[in-house]
Amino acid sequence: MPERKLAGKVTHYFSNISVAVIKLDKPLKSGDIIEVDNKGETFTQKISSMQVNHKEIDKAKKGDEVGLKVDQPVKVNALVYLK
Repeated sequence: MPERKLAGKVTHYFSNISVAVIKLDKPLKSGDIIEVDNKGETFTQKISSMQVNHKEIDKAKKGDEVGLKVDQPVKVNALVYLK
């Protein structure tokens, strides 16, 4: 199993729109596959929509806080890994 690379941590979750705000430790781009470790429950998804300050973006750099549309509810402090 390949080593997971920590991409960031969830700082907020908006359940009404299924968006997680993630503080990035690594760059991310649309199309990347991420794994969310939601306090023991994990799920994998492809990044289909990413925003910074309500603007759609294709890539984000380390240190950015991005809003990601997520397939399942997430908890604050859930860890996000790049697959």
